[in-house]
Amino acid sequence: MHRRLVFWCIATAVLFVLGGILAACHRQMPPVTFHAEGRPAHLSEWHVVAVADGKLVLNQGVVPYDLNTPLFTDYAHKLRTIWMPQGAHANYDAEQTFDFPVGTVISKTFYYPRAAGGAEGTVLRTYDSSRDFAGEGLDLAHVHLVETRILVRRASGWAAIPYVWNTAQTDADLARTGAVLPLTLLDDKGASEAFNYVVPDESQCSSCHARDWVTRQIAPIGPKARHLNRDYDYPDGRENQLVHLVRVGYLQGVPTATQIPRNANWMDTHQPLEARARAYLDINCGHCHNPKGAANTTALTLDVTAGDDRHLGICKPPVAAGRGTGDHMFDIVPGQPDASILPYRMASSEPGVMMPEIGRSTVHREGVALIRAWIASQQGSCLATE
Repeated sequence: MHRRLVFWCIATAVLFVLGGILAACHRQMPPVTFHAEGRPAHLSEWHVVAVADGKLVLNQGVVPYDLNTPLFTDYAHKLRTIWMPQGAHANYDAEQTFDFPVGTVISKTFYYPRAAGGAEGTVLRTYDSSRDFAGEGLDLAHVHLVETRILVRRASGWAAIPYVWNTAQTDADLARTGAVLPLTLLDDKGASEAFNYVVPDESQCSSCHARDWVTRQIAPIGPKARHLNRDYDYPDGRENQLVHLVRVGYLQGVPTATQIPRNANWMDTHQPLEARARAYLDINCGHCHNPKGAANTTALTLDVTAGDDRHLGICKPPVAAGRGTGDHMFDIVPGQPDASILPYRMASSEPGVMMPEIGRSTVHREGVALIRAWIASQQGSCLATE
């Protein structure tokens, strides 16, 4: 009996101490602030993330998420988060971005793994994220923060606000006109590639996020069912992201698992090549190349709604590509990636030729290889169309 009492006293004391530590941590970061208007000068004014004890940590109620196939941005790694006001929730949609309530704050922090002993501005070109995280936050001993983009749902609609991290890695400053940051990518074989990382200005953010090019109303790109339908390693265990969002009260109206679409992971070679390529084009190109997007005049549809025909570019002559055609006749020539415009433009970093037009300064070599392999696997001919 005496031993039980001693154990209970010790356990209670430990819980009291831990509770005090956690309470102190929460006191250090005020609650997330929804700014209904304006553009705060510093990222820290949102209280979504903060630098503490060598980590970039998430505030209470800020939920991290990832995508089955992410959008390519010069090999940057990304920490994505969602926060909503207490009692608010998004409504599920099978195809489009979820219907998020006013007050929603979505953040995306771009960062790179640090090169050990590397010069200032030298970062790693790697898909390995095993050293990125420390508990619930990013380990600043191993990663270099570049920018954080805020998407906030206001009464008038979504607003995109970019922030660039300072040299000390303590906070990020408002960058309405964007920024150009010289960096050097270092691969695992020691080869380096210098490039200019371009932080888009507000108008460029809006051009990519415009869900309807006529109304110019913008919306998030990633938070859709087919992108989010995957597992995530949360601090309290691995769980499907949609199930988790429902459990924390951030999402309603989700159907049974078998009814939820799921895009392929473009890097998972166990999945069909067709599914991987279509998922890659969907997230990287589909937000512009769709019937209502910024590239709707091209008659090229690259989101998941496109059929395996001219809408997808198969044997389709270019409409407004200019010198971006590379003197090729069709967007996609089945079985012939070298004769196809699509991989030609993806493999370029020259303004006026490269696709996407903004959002990258380097060529995504692995992405180009995927699309080339997909085109090479296609059957058919464009001879009857010539």
